[in-house]
Amino acid sequence: QVKLEESGGGLVEAGGSLLLACAPSGTFFTINTMGWYRQDHGKQRELVATITAGGTENSADPAKGRFTISRDKEKNLVYLWMSGLKPEDTAVYYCGAEVLSRWSDSAYLEVWGQGTLVNVSS
Repeated sequence: QVKLEESGGGLVEAGGSLLLACAPSGTFFTINTMGWYRQDHGKQRELVATITAGGTENSADPAKGRFTISRDKEKNLVYLWMSGLKPEDTAVYYCGAEVLSRWSDSAYLEVWGQGTLVNVSS
C-alpha cells in the first residue's frame, strides 16, 4: 500500500517563501502524475500544480509566476516552491499522485497525503 507524506508547511509572513515536499512510502510499480492541491476552510479542494512522469507541468492561475513544481523522478519526490506568498494562499496543501501498484494492474490509483498546513499572515 502506498502512502504519501507532505512536509514543509508552516507559518510565514506575506511575501515570504516556503518549500513543500512530498515523498511516497510503501511498495509500488510506478507513479505517473504527481501534484499539489489545496483546500481552505469551507472551500473545495483546488489544483495548484501537477507534473507528469515525463516532466510536463500544469499549474492553476494563482500559482503561475509565484509557485514552481519540480520532481525527482528517480526518487518519486515532488516539490512545490512557493514565493511571494499571500494571505489568500493560506490552506491545507495536499500531495496527490497516480500510482500503479503492480505492473499487472489495469489502472492507476489516486493516492493522497494527509496534507500540510500553510498559513500566510498579513
